[in-house]
Amino acid sequence: TLLSEVAVAGGVVTGRRDGDAASELVEASLPAVVSVTDQSGEARYPSFKGIMAAKKKPVAEWDLDDLGLEAGQVGLENAWTAVSSVTERAARTKGTIVTDEGEGGKALAGFLAEQKFI
Repeated sequence: TLLSEVAVAGGVVTGRRDGDAASELVEASLPAVVSVTDQSGEARYPSFKGIMAAKKKPVAEWDLDDLGLEAGQVGLENAWTAVSSVTERAARTKGTIVTDEGEGGKALAGFLAEQKFI
C-alpha cells in the first residue's frame, strides 16, 4: 500500500514505501493488489494508433473449466463481499453563470467562501 516504487519479476512484486523517518521494502507473491502514490511515476496514456489497434484485438473469454473451477466455487454464495444497499445519485443542479464585467474574481471568491472551499 502506498508504494513509491514497484517492480515485478519472477512471480513476485517488490516495492518501496516511504515513511517519515525511513523507507520500507515490501514484497508479495503474485497475484497481488498494489496501491501506489503519485511519486510512482507518470501515467502512460495510449497513442491514437494504440487505441485504434486495441479496438481490433480479440477479447478472451474463459469458462469455469478453463479456470479450473466448479460451479459451487463461484457466485453470490462464495463472494467475499456483498452489496448491502444501493442509492441513486442525486441529479446535478444547474450551475451559476457569472458574466465577468470586472468583478468576476470577487464573485468567484465569494462563491468559494460561501461553499466553505476557502
